[in-house]
Amino acid sequence: MLAAAGTSDPPGNVFLSVQRVYSPAGIFMTGNKRWDASLYDSKHSFVWKSGSEVIDLLSPQTGERILDLGCGTGHLSHQIALSGAEVTGLDLSQTMIDQARKSYPGLRFVVADGGRLPFAEVFDAVFSNAALHWMKEPEQVVTCIASALKRGGRFVAEFGGKGNVEAIHSALQSASKALGAPAQDFSATAERNRLYFPSIGEYAGLLEQHGLAVRSAVLFDRPTALEEGENGVRNWMEMFAGDFLAAIPQEKRPDLIRSVEDRLRPALFRDGTWFADYRRLRIVAIRE
Repeated sequence: MLAAAGTSDPPGNVFLSVQRVYSPAGIFMTGNKRWDASLYDSKHSFVWKSGSEVIDLLSPQTGERILDLGCGTGHLSHQIALSGAEVTGLDLSQTMIDQARKSYPGLRFVVADGGRLPFAEVFDAVFSNAALHWMKEPEQVVTCIASALKRGGRFVAEFGGKGNVEAIHSALQSASKALGAPAQDFSATAERNRLYFPSIGEYAGLLEQHGLAVRSAVLFDRPTALEEGENGVRNWMEMFAGDFLAAIPQEKRPDLIRSVEDRLRPALFRDGTWFADYRRLRIVAIRE
């Protein structure tokens, strides 16, 4: 059983076996994806800050048991807990969970795979923000979400939808080709990196097949301001497109980054700030 140090397991002994995956250096890897929790918090806080609207949609109530699926460093788990709900934050990244436990020692955090959730009919709600697009087996994840919910429980989530960061992806590929770097398809890298950007129809159909009745589904553009001014898109690439950059010879990477910035600047740089061309899918569903 896994739980945060100093906390008890959820009622009912609902934990089953949990598998963990680490790199030798102790940096979490999802497929080939490495996470740096400190960098995530210091330069990419927009990820969790954008989740406040999704918490409003969740409308957590005192005494409810809520799972924060893909909780990262725990900031949104903390905000949900302020409502009086009993929150379990879950992430596959040990470094993220370590940071969450350090920041919020009074909350419960678990290391587990979203496609192998160790729960059965225990939660009133499953919440997820900016996490589901990293999970390569969406049907398995949906199956686990449905199983974790009590009947009548709700699933409230927001993540990357069809067309998400398309401009950035296109600029990365074009710049790579222009520099004569080894040809690569960002979508192939995204697949290895567990990126999943479904349409409304695709995801709503998947939920319905697994007993989750969709009450609301919206796909919308949300240009998102990146942090650190001129360095914003560079930081984004280093954090979220690291596998793509790693395939570029070291001596070509600075030129590649500058080329990407030049291609994106007319559309995504305004008043000293870079914006990521995010397109989000926001879902509310009820377990039947």
